[in-house]
Amino acid sequence: MNERNRSSVLDEYLVIQSQLGDADAFSRLAGRWHPRICRHALRFTHNADASRDVAQESWIAVIRGLRSLQDPARFRAWVLRIVANKSRDWIRREQARRRAVAREGAATPDVDVPPQAGDFDRVRSALSGLERGQRLILTWFYVDGMNVREIADVLDIPSGTVRSRLFHARNALRARLQEA
Repeated sequence: MNERNRSSVLDEYLVIQSQLGDADAFSRLAGRWHPRICRHALRFTHNADASRDVAQESWIAVIRGLRSLQDPARFRAWVLRIVANKSRDWIRREQARRRAVAREGAATPDVDVPPQAGDFDRVRSALSGLERGQRLILTWFYVDGMNVREIADVLDIPSGTVRSRLFHARNALRARLQEA
């Protein structure tokens, strides 16, 4: 059994135990998933503080809804969909706040995370030039190791649409990298 399968089986076990009321199992599940949830939220919000807030809101939703999750094997897609929805809620609130600030004539603060230095500056730069949806789908597929079905579940779209978006995102990234 490869590491990914072991990890998935452990997650399923922890979900089942958590659904049965095992607080230690939930604590372990949260420990395993909290960093991923924060990263997922950051990809949407581009704001470290907001991503932590979104993670908190997501955990509240997970706690409230975990017993209703009928297939523990779908936990990954389920929890990432919750984070995506909570992130979208934050973005809508932030946009409304910005509109209100603009109406009052005040300057809107910049909420983008500054670029990070590292070994992958060229790829990061090219990724940052892509539209948000393309960045997300490439990151989920290549960095987070999500498969097409999982991405489709998170976005609540058909798998064929995910494959099409991956194709176009790869082409856009390739074009950006050739420009650089």
